[in-house]
Amino acid sequence: MSEIGKTLKAARIEKGYTLDDLQQITKIQKRYLIAIEDEHFGALPGEFYVKAFIKQYAETVGLDPEQFLSTLGQGEKEKKEVNEKTAVVNKRSRTESTRESMEKTNTFNRFLNYLPSIIIIAVVVVILGSIYFVSWSNHRKTAQTQQIEKSSAKVAVSSQKTSSKKESAKSNSESKSKTDSSAKKSSTKKKKKSVKIQLASNSGSSFTYNLTGADKIKTVVLNISGSSAWSAVSVDGSQQWQGTLSDGQQHEVSLPDTATSVTINLGNSNATSLKINGKTFNFKKDNDSLTVRTLTINAKQ
Repeated sequence: MSEIGKTLKAARIEKGYTLDDLQQITKIQKRYLIAIEDEHFGALPGEFYVKAFIKQYAETVGLDPEQFLSTLGQGEKEKKEVNEKTAVVNKRSRTESTRESMEKTNTFNRFLNYLPSIIIIAVVVVILGSIYFVSWSNHRKTAQTQQIEKSSAKVAVSSQKTSSKKESAKSNSESKSKTDSSAKKSSTKKKKKSVKIQLASNSGSSFTYNLTGADKIKTVVLNISGSSAWSAVSVDGSQQWQGTLSDGQQHEVSLPDTATSVTINLGNSNATSLKINGKTFNFKKDNDSLTVRTLTINAKQ
C-alpha cells in the first residue's frame, strides 16, 4: 500500500496536471487529493470514498485502478490478520493475569493465618519498650536537675551573645535579600522579549513568516470552528501530526526541542485558528479568501 500515493502522484505530474487541475476534472476536493498522494487514507470520509477516489484518480491520470484496489484490499487483509493475532495475545494475557491474582490471594490468606501471633508479639514488645522508656526518663530527670543550677548563669550569658549574633545575621540577610530581589527584577526585565510573527514572503497559497523574540518553536495549537478541517504539522520535512478535526475540537502539537522551523498545511483555513508558542497567530489577514494554504514559520533571535 506504500506505493499507491507515489505512483498516482508521478502519473499526475507526467500528465502535466496540477492538484487544482485534478480537482476540477474529478470534482474531488484538493485536500483529499493531497491525502491520497501522502497516503493519509484516514483523512478521507470512509472506506467507500477511499476506493472510489483512488479509482477515479487512477482513471484520470491513465492508470489501471484495479492494481491499486487489489493492493488496498491486500493491506486490509493483513490488518485483519494482525487484529486476530492481537486478540489471541490479549486472551493469553487475561489468563496469566487471573493466575497471578489467585497467587496473590493465596499469599494474603497465609498472612492472615499468622496475623494473631504477630499481634501478640507486637504487644509484648510495646509493653517492654514502655517499661524501659519510663525507667530511662526518670534517670535522666534526676541528672538534669543537678545540672540546671550550674548551667543557669552560663545560659544567660550565652543567650545575650546569641541574640546579638541573630540581630546581626538578620540585618545581613535582609540586605542580601533586597540585593538579590533587585538583581532578579533586573534580570527578569532583561529576559523578557516581545514575541512577534511577521510575514516574510508569499507565493500563491504559500506563506513564509518570521517569529522574533523566541529562538525555538515549542508548540502549535489548532482550534476548529464552523466545520471540520484537515491539517498537518511538519518540522524540517518530518511530519509530526496530521488529521481531521471536527467543529469545536482543539489539538496541541508539541514539537522537538531543536525545532526552529515548522510547516503547517491547512485544508480549511477559514475554519482554523492557530497559536504558536501560546501566541495567537492571525494568518487570515494575509489574503482571507484562501481555503487551502501552507504556512512556514521560522524562529529568529
